[in-house]
Amino acid sequence: MSTFEPVLSKYFAQPNAWTLAHYRSRGGYYGYETAKKAISSLEPKAIIEDVKKSNLRGRGGAGFPAGMKWSFLPENGKPRYLAVNADESEPGTFKDREIMAKDPHGLIEAIIITCWAIRSHHAYIFIRGEFVREAKRMQAAIDECYREGILGDDVLGLGKFKLDITVITGAGAYICGEETGLLSAAEGQRAYPKIKPPFPAVEGYFRQPTIINNVETIACVLHIVARGWEWFKKIGPESGPGPKLFCISGHVKKPGLYEAPLGTTLRQLIYDYAGGPIGEIKGIIPGGSSMPIMTVDQIDTPADFDSIRAAGSFLGSAGLIVFNKDTCIVNALLNLARFYHHESCGQCTPCREGLGWLEKLCHRLEFGHGKEGDVDLMNEVSVMIKGRTICFLADSLIMPVQSYIQKFREEFEYHIKHKRCMTGTKAGEFAQVDELVGAGR
Repeated sequence: MSTFEPVLSKYFAQPNAWTLAHYRSRGGYYGYETAKKAISSLEPKAIIEDVKKSNLRGRGGAGFPAGMKWSFLPENGKPRYLAVNADESEPGTFKDREIMAKDPHGLIEAIIITCWAIRSHHAYIFIRGEFVREAKRMQAAIDECYREGILGDDVLGLGKFKLDITVITGAGAYICGEETGLLSAAEGQRAYPKIKPPFPAVEGYFRQPTIINNVETIACVLHIVARGWEWFKKIGPESGPGPKLFCISGHVKKPGLYEAPLGTTLRQLIYDYAGGPIGEIKGIIPGGSSMPIMTVDQIDTPADFDSIRAAGSFLGSAGLIVFNKDTCIVNALLNLARFYHHESCGQCTPCREGLGWLEKLCHRLEFGHGKEGDVDLMNEVSVMIKGRTICFLADSLIMPVQSYIQKFREEFEYHIKHKRCMTGTKAGEFAQVDELVGAGR
């Protein structure tokens, strides 16, 4: 295993690491390499330039350069907001919740630095409703900071600026992970995504300039300021460097959250960190369930933004899911189709109706009712949906559909011809479920 020393998860395993006392014992807030240093000695524009130089790219899915996003804020005199996206909804992803639960003060300090850089006086942390522990820990940490004068009218007692942080909890909708859907929900409306442009940096929360970044992205800012952009850029590939939290699940011996440099290969992550596969590897999803699947011959691909993209997929949220040879690909796709169809907000017709069609076709194949031409029909429906909706949710199913068929078409055809899975399961064994769900679903 690599000699890389964890940065973001360094204190996760220590008792009471989420408390203010523990955070202060390791130099938090008032130490030299902290927010105090940034606010006392660095101008906001200098921090933005350092983040740009570091090549920090968003850890939430898109991988967009954080510093560049910050520079889009207009100079129009309007109040600015920071929205921290903690609505970790992507199946296979479980990193942001760990940051909030085990190092909330580290996130708060990173928020302070970010708000100083973008000249914002109010930050909102939008937390997925199911994350009860995480919301409580974040709120407790924020309350501690107000009591100690770290937040409020005079941040850290430096006489520089005012900052408030508010926790908002969602209601468990996948669509709130999309930045404009998150803003709609935070404003008290239905979580409908909005057409862009205008982008949130120009017109976001209550139509004011808003920067939206993922929890892990913001957490990295603290270390860039503390250690320098040069240090950050030396970790991993230059085009997208830094430490990364990888969520590894599926058929591996030690599923869990692991920190490694970007550019660590999929093979290293699976074998050196997660203890190796259970059985023989059949497929790998590199970045959460919505990403195109990769096959075992691509296992030596470096896990970074550009390398994964060149291999035909996306790093996304770095939710790495491993399938072994006993996995029925059709069944796996049906599981995803049910999820994304259920999570569609219904605003766009291609998504609202089209994902339902794909779920029905997957169900038909899986339960032995497939017809000749169904595989081509799935591809045709996917083409009609892709890129025709306001947000990316529909494409979150289209990418798996198209890649699963491209990489494992013989399994889909086998279901049609033999009315069973290639793994040996007969369609008749699902009779009870089939009766409950409905053969035509």
